[in-house]
Amino acid sequence: MKVAFFDMHRFEKKAFDEVNTRFGHEITYFESRLTPETAKLASQFPAICAFVNDRLNEASLTILKSEGVRLIALRSAGFNHVDLCAAQKLALPVVRVPAYSPHAVAEHAVALLLALNRKITRANSRVRELNFSLEGLVGFDLFGKTVGILGTGKIGTVMATIMKGFGCNVLAYDLEPNPDLITLGVQYVQLDEIYSRSDVISLHIPLNETTHHIINEASLAKMKPGVYLINTGRGGLIDTKALITSLKHGHLGAAGLDVYEEEENIFFQDLSESCLQDDILARLLTFPNVLITSHQAFLTHEALVHIAETTLENISSFEKNGLLMNEVRL
Repeated sequence: MKVAFFDMHRFEKKAFDEVNTRFGHEITYFESRLTPETAKLASQFPAICAFVNDRLNEASLTILKSEGVRLIALRSAGFNHVDLCAAQKLALPVVRVPAYSPHAVAEHAVALLLALNRKITRANSRVRELNFSLEGLVGFDLFGKTVGILGTGKIGTVMATIMKGFGCNVLAYDLEPNPDLITLGVQYVQLDEIYSRSDVISLHIPLNETTHHIINEASLAKMKPGVYLINTGRGGLIDTKALITSLKHGHLGAAGLDVYEEEENIFFQDLSESCLQDDILARLLTFPNVLITSHQAFLTHEALVHIAETTLENISSFEKNGLLMNEVRL
């Protein structure tokens, strides 16, 4: 099947090219993000493949439909960037990659936590300048600390398991508790208890209307002073202005962020020779107790191969028999 890939990056292309030798799709890669302005590039393509920052709003979807597109294949687990109501009205099915490597994302969350706690970035910068002082580098033992995990799907479950391995007391919040985690000793509680008891809070819930800005001024105020907040989920889970206020007042101990709610025109790009136009992100970058990575938690070889395999299998199933594997529905 002819497939137009939007917002394609070099780190993805190798995996897709290798995996596609087994599927034989006719792939055209576009570096452009999918927007109403670029949607016409999909003319004569029965399927398109989109990434997390492509804009699959009603305008884009309407153009795609008029150009002959019959399938929207997401190469991501998240689908909050898709107007599913519009897709349904246009009879444009949407499929996704529900899981690629929960270990990759959970391990990155742990990396952010450890780097913040043990001041790895600051220590490395000092040593490179031949400053071997240990002042200001004191961290804390994770052993015995309380870690709160919001969301215990595949990624949250791996995160909880890792934290139990560190000897942490793990609290969790999820609408559907995982019996295996309960057996492991994880305690399911309400959000307010996670906020009040946790030394570390890690976010692993999907972004939707009910979870948008779940971390806000009110929830931050309920947290223990000095709490570490880790987000490898979606940027919109956190009200960034409220986060900055909490950091300024010294209530929040540290924040490790792999996502940002206004990342669409920033992440996955080299802006090193331009001026950052986002004042809120610029302010975040001034805090010594904030560590930001640009949505790279998923970025392991194993994850990229699995994303390619699932995406191309989704497309092949649709092409061969109309089967919608991993369909996203309202």
